[in-house]
Amino acid sequence: MSHRFHPTVLREYDIRGIIGETLGAADARAIGRAFASLLREAGGSRVAVGYDGRTSSPMLEEALVDGLNASGVDAVRIGMGPTPMLYYAEASAEDVHGGIQITGSHNPANYNGFKLVFQGRPFFGRDILVLGKIAEEGVWLDGSGGSERREVMSDYIDRLVEGMGGIDAGILSGLRIGWDAGNGAAGPALELLTARLPGEHHLLYTEVDGNFPNHHPDPTEEKNLADLKALVADKSLDFGVAFDGDGDRIGAVDGKGRVIWGDQLLSIYAEDLLRMVPGATIIADVKASRALFDHIGQCGGEPLMWKTGHSLIKSKMKETGAPLAGEMSGHVFFAHDYYGFDDALYAAVRLIAASARLGKSVTELREAMPAMVNTPELRFQVDETRKFAVIDEVKQRLSDSDAEVDATDGVRVTSGDGWWLLRASNTQDVLVARAESDSQTGLDRLIAQIDAQLAASGLERGPQASH
Repeated sequence: MSHRFHPTVLREYDIRGIIGETLGAADARAIGRAFASLLREAGGSRVAVGYDGRTSSPMLEEALVDGLNASGVDAVRIGMGPTPMLYYAEASAEDVHGGIQITGSHNPANYNGFKLVFQGRPFFGRDILVLGKIAEEGVWLDGSGGSERREVMSDYIDRLVEGMGGIDAGILSGLRIGWDAGNGAAGPALELLTARLPGEHHLLYTEVDGNFPNHHPDPTEEKNLADLKALVADKSLDFGVAFDGDGDRIGAVDGKGRVIWGDQLLSIYAEDLLRMVPGATIIADVKASRALFDHIGQCGGEPLMWKTGHSLIKSKMKETGAPLAGEMSGHVFFAHDYYGFDDALYAAVRLIAASARLGKSVTELREAMPAMVNTPELRFQVDETRKFAVIDEVKQRLSDSDAEVDATDGVRVTSGDGWWLLRASNTQDVLVARAESDSQTGLDRLIAQIDAQLAASGLERGPQASH
């Protein structure tokens, strides 16, 4: 009784596929069996299981639990909710030793997948390949586990509200905030959370609908924030917050409708946190603005640039003891007064708290940031067999120049004009480029350097690849 996964399904940070084409119930059952076998070998016996609002999620949940049970592990079924609620269920319960969320994250409606936690740590990369090997060889343990349903939503909301940090509700009573759940899994939790927060709250698309009828739930693409911007403008709100399909990534706009990008949000959180934890290390990924790293230093913190990928960042946080980390993609991780996982609902609460503690509106905080000229994330298709080789070729050529190169994740080159980045995606046959300068002419020169390096490797920036 072995099982072979479609070659595209086992990915660097999670497991993901297209329902009915590359992913189905048999895959979910095999994941359950293999994960349970690994957990039992490590002394664990109980796994929390949650799922998002996609139409295929209940079917996958049923098969996953069946697989866990067949290999002798008990399932704690927490039902539908955002991914961070599953992380919370795993982190806060002493009798739970792992967690699996069924979610397609920010992908189109016909996708689904799994995010995994193993005894409190991210489960990714080599771990996922081991799962595939166990399944392919059919070397899983046999057993007969059970399952129970556990209601964790109310405890989770209580824990989110604690993120206000005892700030006097009177200070916040005049706040007016817009929220866009994008018909994703965060909707019901958002309704309960905002009912508990001071101020006035205007909510969009909190009804869970796995077909995402209003807009695609990816708040890192500006076009998906159009309805939130319109709400903020129409009702003259202080700011607005948006979530991705499973509630682990945050997007935001200020009172003037300007996007507050992931690194800009992290800049606000860092300024607030460094007043409470002076000298702390704060981690951001290689795609983040130089302005963020500078700001962390100016606030007395230790900036640390690290590899892109939520699992990689979480692991680095554990290793360094950093209380805060974030990515351009809107994953924000608080270990300060929280558990160190990416929770967009908690990040939203901490944004309100930061604004109150710093004594400035979110719009004022956004206003104070230096005006940088940058590209969006430029993603273009490159053959899987070439993508890492191209990065190595670029590194080799730059090693013979006097360029200032950071090779933490791909190549990030800093010069008087600013910086540019070229890295290989860990999850797709794609190269990712980004550049930032103080001026458009500087940015043009940086992009020309990227193009020159690609040309030297026989490539050009083709049409934009989707996520």
